[in-house]
Amino acid sequence: MSPEDGTVRRTVLPGGLRVLTESIPTVRSVTVGMWVGVGSVDENTVQAGATHYLEHLLFKGTAQRSAMDISSTIEAVGGEMNAFTAKEYTCYYARVIDTHLPVAVDVLGDMLTSSSIEQVDVDAERDVVLEEISMRDDDPADLVQELSAEAMWGDAPLGRSILGTVDSITSMSRQTVADYYRGRYRPPHIVVSAAGNVDHETVVGLVEHAFAEQLADGAQPVPARLGGEAPVAGTGVELLERPTEQGHLVWSVPGLARNDPRRFALSVLNAAVGGGMSSRLFQEIREKRGLSYAVFSYSAQHAPAGMLSVYAGCNPAKAGEVLGLIDDVLAGVVGSGITAEELERAKGLVRGSLVLGLEDTSARMARLAKAELVYDELPAVSDILARIEAVTLDDVAELAKLWSTTPSVAVVGPFDDPQPFEAVLR
Repeated sequence: MSPEDGTVRRTVLPGGLRVLTESIPTVRSVTVGMWVGVGSVDENTVQAGATHYLEHLLFKGTAQRSAMDISSTIEAVGGEMNAFTAKEYTCYYARVIDTHLPVAVDVLGDMLTSSSIEQVDVDAERDVVLEEISMRDDDPADLVQELSAEAMWGDAPLGRSILGTVDSITSMSRQTVADYYRGRYRPPHIVVSAAGNVDHETVVGLVEHAFAEQLADGAQPVPARLGGEAPVAGTGVELLERPTEQGHLVWSVPGLARNDPRRFALSVLNAAVGGGMSSRLFQEIREKRGLSYAVFSYSAQHAPAGMLSVYAGCNPAKAGEVLGLIDDVLAGVVGSGITAEELERAKGLVRGSLVLGLEDTSARMARLAKAELVYDELPAVSDILARIEAVTLDDVAELAKLWSTTPSVAVVGPFDDPQPFEAVLR
């Protein structure tokens, strides 16, 4: 599948529901996703975790189908389905053989429009969500990522956990979840995206039938989530003591908002510094010194703000040394930039990741929906590749200054004193 062989079409139905398709006639599968422009950043403190809780509950049954019916209907045609909640959107999706697309649209549409939200299901799924929080707490590599967002953004919506807290989930009532469902799962907030061997008009007809009772009003689509006031960034060390075999570190500074035009240059910088086995961080910390199995940099980008981070897991006795090396590597990039060879290698890594990542219908489906919900543009893959190729050493050097700001550092492991980590940063 080449990056440009699809045909993209868009239709806005009455009520503001959007349907996007990409026809790829060389495959026999279709992935269809129903995306809702609501995420954990839309919750107040009483609703903390409601978006994710609701995602679970939509699989528990509708007026037409039990939970067993929902899963068995998709599996009976050899398909697979799942869902996920992010900070700014929620997605329910199914991947099926092309001839079974009507089944997938009917089941997903039924879930989004007619979920029962019964008290017995709310109570049962409460325990499941609490188990998921416990599972997160038992995985220090996951836990340190949550701690890093909290260290950076505090109690601002971006800093809160998508899962909510034990207290918020334990106290959340059926009424709170049901009201959230009725208020948010409306056509103006919904995008249906399908990619694979599909016909656009056929998909539109299936969606019209699935959402028929919700398409009567004249509402317009909710605009893409852009901009907003960035939360104040925190600094210093946030330490969570756990009896783990490794120390887990995330070193973070404020990054770029999602629609910042410099994001393509940032992806190149990130690849050169910590995006692969040839990156500076990997070479300095793992290859030369053997101090860490996993060490990498990454960028989290949202509508109002972003975060640029480095993760490392290491022997607790070496954690201070590893943190110092991270600081040294980043300071070196700030002071001297990267080399022309590193620039070209990083461009190649970013280009390859983009193109290879679009070699399946699920990725194509997600690209369409995100373009509609959070980017407000769908550039051709060739255009994105051109933007990556246009990145210069000067562009990278300018963005490297992001790393010159005072970081926040999240630490999870067998430590009882943040002072040694604070001393490294000073």
